Amino acid sequence: MTRPIAKAGVMSIKPYVGGESELDGRDDIVKLSSNEGAFGPSPLAQDAYAKSAAELHRYPDGGSTELRRTIGEIHGLNPAQIVCGSGSDELISLLCGAYAGEGDEVLYSQFGFLMYAISAKAAGATPVWATETDLTANVDALLAAVTPRTRLLFLANPNNPTGTYLPANEVARLRANLRDDILLVIDAAYAEYVVKGDYSPGIDLVDAGDNVIMTRTFSKIHGLGGIRLGWAYGPETVIDVLNRARGPFNVNAAALSAGAAAIRDQPFTAHCRDENLRVLAWTYQRLQNLGLNVTESVGNFLLVCFDNDPDRSAATADSYLKENGIIVRNVASYGLPDCLRITIGTDQEMHRVVDVLSRFMGKNSE
Repeated sequence: MTRPIAKAGVMSIKPYVGGESELDGRDDIVKLSSNEGAFGPSPLAQDAYAKSAAELHRYPDGGSTELRRTIGEIHGLNPAQIVCGSGSDELISLLCGAYAGEGDEVLYSQFGFLMYAISAKAAGATPVWATETDLTANVDALLAAVTPRTRLLFLANPNNPTGTYLPANEVARLRANLRDDILLVIDAAYAEYVVKGDYSPGIDLVDAGDNVIMTRTFSKIHGLGGIRLGWAYGPETVIDVLNRARGPFNVNAAALSAGAAAIRDQPFTAHCRDENLRVLAWTYQRLQNLGLNVTESVGNFLLVCFDNDPDRSAATADSYLKENGIIVRNVASYGLPDCLRITIGTDQEMHRVVDVLSRFMGKNSE
């Protein structure tokens, strides 16, 4: 018997597994496994979403016109250079499918987002990673890993799951030393959380040439992960390619309405950023005080690493947290088996995390 056979690259993919959300027998769960916004969506976004219900029998605007116009207005961008997608994941996949294939390579940093490798394989290309330094992307290592077959370079900045970032001058150096036929994709999913003066999400590099595109998401600070919405800003030539490759109605009507309202609500966005920064700093210090190895993060999460003692390992800590109703993210699939990624939640949630980990470490919480 014969049967349809998928491409080898597809069959080599280990499916992406999202953060857990349920624990048997518990209804008091604190879910800190998916880097979701701690405060949910803007009330304006919720209202816009609800109002869209009466028009769900209509196809959405295939060009995301109002959403692109609103994004352009808020960020000072040309709407013609913006494309929207069903999450930035879709845009990443479309970029790989459009610019890479059999015999090509897609480059990213060692602990970069798992979807880069998955999307590369799905396109038939070969994913290649470059060594990081202190859990941070290394420009020299990335440049050294470039070969004649490199077609795309993904840089998550800030990076998930480490929370580290490259300053603007280092990203500019990376761009300056890349061949013009390599597309640099700056994945700035966590850009809205960053308050560092030397950080840039990449808009300036998009404007400076023809081979840089920046992707963004509504799933993090805007709290809209459940409706899958993302966008990209790039040269008109690259945006034209994505518009040709995407589905004609790739963003649903409810997402378009909620997204436009969310990005207009800049006071709510600022509140989420400021509260995250405050709770992040508090949690970082408390976990450091417990003797844990915590990476400084500019996102809405912390990477917490444990030692090799079986009684104090990441796996043991993960189990203990679950026993106490707290779900975090095991990041062994990223090549970090000794670490857990903990999303920053509300004050109450993070106090609970610190209390549980204090007991786990045999110490008193402060």
